[in-house]
Amino acid sequence: MAKLLSLLCFSSLVYTLLVNPTTIAATKREDSGERREADRVTNLPGQPAVTFGHFSGYVKLRPHDQKALFYWFFEAQSDVSRRPLVLWLNGGPGCSSVAFGAAQELGPFLIRSNQTNLTLNQFSWNKVANMLFLEAPVGVGFSYTNNSKDLNVLGDQVTANDSHAFLISWFNRFPSFKSHDFYIAGESYAGHYVPQLADLIYERNKRASKDSRINFKGFMIGNAVINDLTDTSGFVDYGWSHAIISDHLYNKINKECEHFKQNDQSIQCSAHIRDLMEAYSDIDIFSIYTPICLNSLDGKTRPKFIVAPRLLTQHDHWQRLPSGYDPCTENYVETYFNRADVQWALHANVTKLSYPYTTCSEVIRTWTDSTDTVLPIIQKFLNTSLRIWIYSGDTDGRVPVTSTRYSINKMGLTIEEEWRAWFHKSQVAGWVETYEGGLTLATVRGAGHQVPVFAADQSLSLFTHFLSAKTLPSSRF
Repeated sequence: MAKLLSLLCFSSLVYTLLVNPTTIAATKREDSGERREADRVTNLPGQPAVTFGHFSGYVKLRPHDQKALFYWFFEAQSDVSRRPLVLWLNGGPGCSSVAFGAAQELGPFLIRSNQTNLTLNQFSWNKVANMLFLEAPVGVGFSYTNNSKDLNVLGDQVTANDSHAFLISWFNRFPSFKSHDFYIAGESYAGHYVPQLADLIYERNKRASKDSRINFKGFMIGNAVINDLTDTSGFVDYGWSHAIISDHLYNKINKECEHFKQNDQSIQCSAHIRDLMEAYSDIDIFSIYTPICLNSLDGKTRPKFIVAPRLLTQHDHWQRLPSGYDPCTENYVETYFNRADVQWALHANVTKLSYPYTTCSEVIRTWTDSTDTVLPIIQKFLNTSLRIWIYSGDTDGRVPVTSTRYSINKMGLTIEEEWRAWFHKSQVAGWVETYEGGLTLATVRGAGHQVPVFAADQSLSLFTHFLSAKTLPSSRF
């Protein structure tokens, strides 16, 4: 009798599939819809009332590993179905795109104080795009692994592969966005993350099935680490040209460090580099004209993975420099995301991590691979259909505009439109130059390392023009 029942059930299943071949697909869509709705955020403490939806939660990467990455996704404020999808990545490596990008820079809800209410960002980038913020790799923010060994093998390659795996699974959960134009944007060490992930998507798209192909259209990176040699020389030149270091120290660095071409530094070079970094110790290197947060001067600095050319990060003093445009705001962010009610609303920390939430990871101790340059990837994408913009806030001392210009000059590109001012609301917002092959370089006047913090309106204009492939305004009116 049992065998007969089993046979009948099997026959019924076969009949159902033959009669309705979309049954399995429909079941998968239902499952993805249920998972998506489970991620919908409905009672975020302190959130202003809005008309757009937002979702957050975990995406497990692969059946055979124990990794899960945390995301926060905001639908566009209008025309959701027609707006592009943009993935935003912060750098570090080891710093959170939720804590920085979403909560301090370009997301719709900003944490601006230690009060309970969030501030509605009138220049949020989800005004013109569907915005996806990802905490990667594992060990960053709420993203986790149940295998502690994973934390010892992190680096550029692992981050790119895990981020790609996340995207494939995320699109299965949000299938309606598969047809949207997809872009990646980011700042700082995302100068590695973004091109490397772009390259992975580009290559895997060549052999991808329809379900796993990503409709990738281009990327934009800001104040980005892209080439160690020019990043270092640009850092030194910026410090001298902005009167942070003396002529004497500048000349000694250039003499003893041999323009940073040697991996092994002399004792004299190392001493001069320490003096260079000491010159930044009393100001905010991310925004050299911005007052620092005096409340943070308690002597309790925490070591962080913070962006710098490899030559500079060899020195312990680099880790003690002021980190972030406003350490007070970072403290407010950490307080907010460590609240149990906030974590519950965001479907976060479901495994009850053994460490608190921090803006930059304190559990990532090593970084196993970091390429000297991503310029070959950028050059590879020139003369393709991909759109590539690089921008720079011009008051950032960490990865300054001089570094970015030196790096682009190193590629030896032909200039298509000469350096000129671009405008926003009748004022000069920065300068721009375009190159044959599809690369655009733009500066944002008066902005530091985190451009949307210091020039929110201008950064939204820059982002909008990037998405539309429109030339930045060349006149006041």
